[in-house]
Amino acid sequence: MKKEKSCGAVVYRGKKGQREILLIRHKNGGHWAFPKGHVEKKETEEETAEREIREETGLKVKLKTDFRHVVTYSPKPDTTKDVIYFAAKAKSDETRAQPEEILDIRWAAPREAMETVTYENDREVLADFLQYMGEKAD
Repeated sequence: MKKEKSCGAVVYRGKKGQREILLIRHKNGGHWAFPKGHVEKKETEEETAEREIREETGLKVKLKTDFRHVVTYSPKPDTTKDVIYFAAKAKSDETRAQPEEILDIRWAAPREAMETVTYENDREVLADFLQYMGEKAD
C-alpha cells in the first residue's frame, strides 16, 4: 500500500466584521476546495501548507496550528492519502491563481463556502474550522 501526504489550510480573512473563507477551483476535476499540496523532501507539514497556499493563491498567511484536521482517503487503488488542514489567516486580500492548477479563486461567507465546496470531507473540515472559530455555517 502506497502512502501519500498533502498539507493545506482553510484560509480566512475578516471583511466588514464578517469572516470570509478562501476557496479555489482546481483545473483537475473542476472541484471547489481549499489550497493544499504534496509534502516535498524534508518539509514540515506547516512549511508545506504555507508553500502550497503561496503557490496556488499568491497569499502569505499566518498559520494556526492549534487547528489540525486530517482527512484520509484512497485516491486510487493501493494508495492511501492523508491531507492535513490547518487554519490560516490571510495577510492580504490580493490573490493570484496559479494558472497551471487553479481555474478560479473566490472569498465566500461561511454559509456560501459550505454550499460551494464540492466534497463532503471538505464540508466536514469547514464545519470543524467554523466550530474552532466559534461560528456556525449559517
